[in-house]
Amino acid sequence: MPHAALEVLTRRLADTPPDFAAPPRIGVEGTLYVAALVNDVAGGLGTRLSVDALQRLAADGNAEYLAVVALLAWLLADDCFAAAQPEQARLLTLIGPTALELAAATRARQFAADPERREELVRMTLATLGWRPAGETAEQAADRLAAISGIERRRLLEASRAAEQRARAIREALARQAAEEAADKWSRE
Repeated sequence: MPHAALEVLTRRLADTPPDFAAPPRIGVEGTLYVAALVNDVAGGLGTRLSVDALQRLAADGNAEYLAVVALLAWLLADDCFAAAQPEQARLLTLIGPTALELAAATRARQFAADPERREELVRMTLATLGWRPAGETAEQAADRLAAISGIERRRLLEASRAAEQRARAIREALARQAAEEAADKWSRE
């Protein structure tokens, strides 16, 4: 399993050029064309993405998602990734479903500006690629990612809300049942 220096990658995110951290304005001249950027970075990693995959990326109008993909491209341009050449399928997962989840949980700018969000983005990238931070066991890497993950925090919040809704429905059903039993008892007397 390849390893990468967490500190080097989080520093790279801290030094992200402003164009990479801002949501691209779709169709505006002079803005970052994310699909072309991803294609260039993938080529530098020794892989070629299909025209279909790049067209899907280019067609997505979600600016936050595209900004996260741009940040991932900036991160993946680091020499450590080119040296180990990530698998194409994992790369597609990273710029597809993983990037969508990250964009839904956290604004793209936060991944460059906030130290904990930078660490989350780096750890999520490494985990999706099947890597881990240098000096950490797989268990340590997974535990730390779970501890700082905005995605995990969002899942826990949604699970908590669902549990509260189920508990409320049960309380209401029990209250209705008690009222019906009381009314039934009253009508028999």
